[in-house]
Amino acid sequence: MKVKITLVLLFTLIAWRSFAQEGKSPFDTTKYGKNTAVGKYAEIRGFKMYYETYGKGEPLLIIHGNGGSINNFLYQIPYFAKNYQVIIADSRSQGKSVDHTDSLSYEMMTDDLNALLDKLNLKQCNVIGWSDGGIEGLMLAMRHPEKVKKLAVTGANLWPDTSAVDPFVYNYALKMNLKGQDTIKKIKNVTPEMKDQLKLLHLLTYAPHIKIADVKKISCPTLVIGGDHDVIVTKHTMLIADLIPNSYLWILPNSGHSTPIYYKDMFNQVVGDFFAKPYRKIEGYGRFN
Repeated sequence: MKVKITLVLLFTLIAWRSFAQEGKSPFDTTKYGKNTAVGKYAEIRGFKMYYETYGKGEPLLIIHGNGGSINNFLYQIPYFAKNYQVIIADSRSQGKSVDHTDSLSYEMMTDDLNALLDKLNLKQCNVIGWSDGGIEGLMLAMRHPEKVKKLAVTGANLWPDTSAVDPFVYNYALKMNLKGQDTIKKIKNVTPEMKDQLKLLHLLTYAPHIKIADVKKISCPTLVIGGDHDVIVTKHTMLIADLIPNSYLWILPNSGHSTPIYYKDMFNQVVGDFFAKPYRKIEGYGRFN
């Protein structure tokens, strides 16, 4: 029992849920992620993907991070549902989207989202991605460029080392990954859920591996976001913005990784304005404005 509890605590610590609060969390009590009135399953590439849709209008796909779920965006869903058709899903092996196979990669999850859009007969949409969801948003714009009208990503990285990830966070994740692998060897009856958590932890530590040349091919207008004390180092966030031809950069002061939570109102307004207004190429004398 003690070993099992240790494993659960290990995965909980590395889930990037810095928004934990005293008492009951709004993430536990929200309807989002468990709304039986709108929740559906789609047969997607060998598994059943759980998704929910809200609102009407131009489609907007929202993508959660590692170990997360639909409920991570409880502050974004009602805001954007006023003007958009919000589509939000539990990624493979996370939330209600059960997939106990051995493989998991950002490429797989990106193609899952593309298949979901096809299933819903959506040819193009705006996209918001947070953390791993930001990585998948970038990949969606690279692998399926026709699907992404505008893209907003926060806390995304292109590769898994200390040039991209804060050294403390990187070393902690690596340590927890190794400890998780060691701990699970001591458990006689390893559950599929435990294996899923190891897949996610391994992904978090050793991926992605996105080439600079591929990022430069992103053609859609992109808003690249990061906290000035994010788990993703600021210079890496700046690099992503610099690589994308049609990009804006927004670094939030006094902010960590959870920009959609702790700066929810500002996040929603800035991202909403980005989607609503035409992208403006700023060059020449325009730089004086």
